[in-house]
Amino acid sequence: MRDGSEGQAAEAPQMKVVLASASPRRKKLLEDAGVSVRVLVPAEAVDETLEADELLIPAEAAKKLAEKKAGAAVQELLATGEEGMFAVIGADTMVVKGSEIFGKPRNLDDAKRMLSELAGSTHQVITGVSLWMLLVGAGDEVSLAYRTFADASSVTFKELTDEEIADYLRKGESFDKAGAYAIQGEGRALVERYDGAFDTIVGLPVERLLAEYPELRA
Repeated sequence: MRDGSEGQAAEAPQMKVVLASASPRRKKLLEDAGVSVRVLVPAEAVDETLEADELLIPAEAAKKLAEKKAGAAVQELLATGEEGMFAVIGADTMVVKGSEIFGKPRNLDDAKRMLSELAGSTHQVITGVSLWMLLVGAGDEVSLAYRTFADASSVTFKELTDEEIADYLRKGESFDKAGAYAIQGEGRALVERYDGAFDTIVGLPVERLLAEYPELRA
């Protein structure tokens, strides 16, 4: 007698979504969109240094850094020997005004400078995303492919007084944010308007990501 399961296609392994970022904002955006995700931040900090020519086009710079972060998490994952199908997501967000890229402020004075320069003007928020599809089988069987894209939104700040800037800085949410503000937090009060995807400004264009990779929700 033949077993009833004989000849049936093997069930595809469940995809494990891995976020190569310690950002609680990115994790929440994914979870709010129905994606079950685990965080994997490499033990060794990723070198985010870029060459001068790589910084000339901010969207390409954000993509490059997203690739670095996702690639480092993939290497860490491979080192564990865990088998399965993985989608590893790396992301990097940049605030850009004119030819200047505003990263995370180094200190209070740097945060004040950034907010003063952004006040009363429009800037771009660019988030690069790199998605690595990884299949790890028994032994040394590994399959890997990746794709990277960047999404941009524009943000217009209100005119801000020195006291308004100082009051915002006292709230303490500036120091791990590109451009020294968080639009999803108290920083929303600094913003007059924005155009584009809100989640791109927060740090991960989830709507676009899931439109291109709906299987991440499975």
